Formats: sequence, C-alpha cells, structure tokens
Amino acid sequence: MSLAGHVATLGRGPGRSRSLTQDEARDAMTLMLGKDAAPEAIGALLMLLRMKGETAEEIAGFAAAAQEQAPALPRVDLDWPSYAAGRTRGLPWFLVSALMVAQSGKRAMLHGWNGSDPTVRNGLETLGIPIAHTPAEAEAALNAGNIVYMPLENLCPPLMHLLSLRAVLGLRSCVNTVCRMLNPAGAAASVQGVFHPSYRLLQADAAQRLGLRSLTVIKGGGGEFERHPAKAIEAFGLRDGAPWQETEAARLEGTRRLADSARPINSLKVAVSPAALPRFESEIILGTAHLAMDTLGCADSPLHFPDGTHASTSLPLTA
Repeated sequence: MSLAGHVATLGRGPGRSRSLTQDEARDAMTLMLGKDAAPEAIGALLMLLRMKGETAEEIAGFAAAAQEQAPALPRVDLDWPSYAAGRTRGLPWFLVSALMVAQSGKRAMLHGWNGSDPTVRNGLETLGIPIAHTPAEAEAALNAGNIVYMPLENLCPPLMHLLSLRAVLGLRSCVNTVCRMLNPAGAAASVQGVFHPSYRLLQADAAQRLGLRSLTVIKGGGGEFERHPAKAIEAFGLRDGAPWQETEAARLEGTRRLADSARPINSLKVAVSPAALPRFESEIILGTAHLAMDTLGCADSPLHFPDGTHASTSLPLTA
C-alpha cells in the first residue's frame, strides 16, 4: 500500500477511520524511512496518529521496520535508550548506573538523541563511556568495557530525520516512542524511561509484541530511565515475556526534585568514588542500577562503583 493509503486508513473520518494493524504500521514506517515518501504524507500520518493516540500494534510495527534499517550490531545483554529532552532533570546520574551494570559483566548499549540539550553526551565524555559511530567501533568498545553509546544520527539516519520533524510540525510524534523501542542490538532485556506515565503500559505491550523477554519502564527523571530515590516507583514491563508490574518503595525520606541542585557536568566525576558522593545522588545511582540489574534477572548480583567500591542496593530508609 502507498503511504497515502495508510493516511486514508487513519483519516477517513468518524465511523470509517481505524488504527493501523501491526503489519500496516510496519509497511508505513518502511515507506517513511525510504527516499520516495512525500513529506506532506509523512506529516499527515504522524499528526493523525498524534490526534488519535498510537496503539501498541502501531508502535510495534513501526519499531520492527526501524530495526530493519539499523546496521548489524554485536549482541548485548541490555538495551538502554536515552531520548529525553532533559528540561526537568539534573545531571545524568543514570550514566553511572549503566557503568555499574557494565562492571558487573553485562554488556550494555546506550543509544539516543536529546534534542539541543548536550548534557547526556557531555556526561558520556566526562565518565569515559565510549561513543561509537560504526558497528566496528561499537564492537571494540563492548569488548573493552562492556558498554557503548551509539548516537541515533549514526545508528539510523532516516529515523533521526523523522524525529527531527518535531521542529517542523511543532509537536511530539510517535517517533519518540519508536526510538525507545528500537533495541538496535537485539538485546533480550531493555530499560526505558518515560515522561508521561500513560506510555508505560503502551511500551510494555509493544515490547511483548516485538518478542522482548524482559523490560522495565518507569516515569523517570526528565523522561530518562532514572529513578527518584525519595519516591515510590511504579514499574511496568515484562518478565520472561509476560506482563509484569511492581511498586518499589522509596529509598530515602524527604521531598526533593532531581533538578534542585544545579551542578556542572564535571560533578559526575564525584560518582566514580562514593566517599565524596552525597547520599541523595548515591541513591539515584544505586536505585537505578538495581532496577537495571533486576531487569537482567540479576537483582542479587553485587554492584560496584567505578572505583571498585562495593555498593549495597538495599540500604535502609533514612532521612
């Protein structure tokens, strides 16, 4: 079917329009990622989905087509997307959590794009997490340290183009969710953050349709997979391929926002050694790492800070 045909399916009007099936969504995304799709049709389809609200079938179909466009990559244990704009969060402490997962022996691939906010990519450089632009660079980084970050613009340029249409259309589209579901290295486990809680179940349902075995989705700091230590966290996703939901108790007492303390990016270096790390930031890192390890089925495995210091993930509630 042409892209115009898919637009017609979505936009025929009350009583006649309907959502796309998973196969139709896969075909539509394949067309949008190609070179011949009319930009007017792409914009129409994305905005019709925005008005209607995307379904799990549509997200799964779109993500499957996008996965076909990504290059062949070395397999990893954990997929960690990062696509939040960062306006409501502090420093990306979750990057330290990802490092801790890698130090446990699990291979983790981060990938993403954060709009005009350079904080995450500056944090990668500060912490020494390799940024790979090719599959060969990714494999070398994973073999050396079990962790790598791939920019979306290198990973899948056509999908990056669709994501960038937000500046043209003026609104977020379903492409933001598709990017989170990309899982370019075919990991069996994924951790995902959302800003709007309603997307947690949508992404869990789409992940199940894509055959993911384990997934944890939370409303995280600024939309990233990063838990707030002073709040109970509702987690949704999959375990052994089946729907799963759990509430994790707060790790700290008190009230505070993640972005309350503005700090320079070099402050992330403090997290390499926990002795100089404030308790609140330490609990951001440990709580996020614990959720990631639980997603991998390794909740009881020991964790260490980047300097080798043993980290407990079951500290008592404290003020």
